Amino acid sequence: MIASERNNTPNLYSAELETGELTQLTDFRPDEPGRLQRTFLNPVRDEAYLAVGKAVEALDLRTLKRRTLYECEDGFRLGNFSCTADGELLCVGAMEDLMGRIDMDLGHGYVGFAEYHAAGPTCRIMAAPTAGGAPRVLREEACWLSHVNTSPTLPDALTFCHEGPWERVEQRMWALEISSGRPRPLRSQMPEEAIGHEYWFADGRRVGFHGRKTVGGQQVHRFGVIGFAGGGHREWDFPHGSTHFHSLDETLLVGDGGRDEPHLLLWRLRDGEYEGPRILAWHRCSFHTQRQHVHPRMFRDAAGRTRVVFTADHNGYANVYIADVPEFESLPARDAG
Repeated sequence: MIASERNNTPNLYSAELETGELTQLTDFRPDEPGRLQRTFLNPVRDEAYLAVGKAVEALDLRTLKRRTLYECEDGFRLGNFSCTADGELLCVGAMEDLMGRIDMDLGHGYVGFAEYHAAGPTCRIMAAPTAGGAPRVLREEACWLSHVNTSPTLPDALTFCHEGPWERVEQRMWALEISSGRPRPLRSQMPEEAIGHEYWFADGRRVGFHGRKTVGGQQVHRFGVIGFAGGGHREWDFPHGSTHFHSLDETLLVGDGGRDEPHLLLWRLRDGEYEGPRILAWHRCSFHTQRQHVHPRMFRDAAGRTRVVFTADHNGYANVYIADVPEFESLPARDAG
């Protein structure tokens, strides 16, 4: 599914990967209060969840009927959300609304990003039953909670982060057992390092992350993997990094470079070390707003092909693209030519 702003307002569409055919699933109007902001699919049944204003709505993908699943109370605004692997709970971030104190527009250039972090807002992670019923508080802190990300295979596992400028966050990545609400550091953070952008591997038991550390006065990029339960921790230094990484496991990574390196880059793990990067595609993305971040995601289609879906705005508008991943050796090296 993708969001598209045809007719001057965002709506949700399904996309047929082989033909490119789009089917419109919602019918929001430009004059309608609240706008479609983000979405997440239920992994078990034909239902999607939409952030519309202060509410999360459930969309039946067969009938296209919508119902309100969760709505922020007064003084709060929606963060991101994701659905548990069994499809039974939607875990939702709720952030204290400080718009009267902070001029905040994170969708357009991180306006108010550092100020909101410094304010120590009250934030919550809520669990809303997808079948309906009262939501409950999983976690509340006087700290910016974000990146609420449920495991694709473990119904009781999610990760979240303490959000803010990476160099100002003492412990960014956290693991949370949903049934107990007990959090713990996913990977303890050391001084002089900044790590984050944690994401689940396809097995739903291990988490990838990246960041940087200072060694001898120089910054070194690194990539790491750790199990949700804490085992299997490994890390590798990289000669340079990317704004975001993604992978299905640790064997093949895709990164999106940055404004000064506008390429999709691949690294391959071989004999315990990463080879690369090799250039998969020239995305030419501006990274100007949140919707114009590349955010590549690796997946395998029904035919078993490894592919990467990403966003780019090289033609002036943010669009969704898919790149097939060929044999690693067939791709040009980053420094070739």
